[in-house]
Amino acid sequence: MSQPLVTVLMPVYNAEKYVGETMASTLNQTYRHFEFLIIDDGSTDKSLEIINSFKDERI
Repeated sequence: MSQPLVTVLMPVYNAEKYVGETMASTLNQTYRHFEFLIIDDGSTDKSLEIINSFKDERI
């Protein structure tokens, strides 16, 4: 992937209820030339497990 023009930054803390849907929505946008940085702030739920289940080179 060439250098992305846009960075999408998403902080996460104990967001297992919403993080999968939010990531899917972001990754399914028609504009595809972006990097997706997700910062997990020490979640104690399954947020990190859900984040790691996504396989996309933009993440």
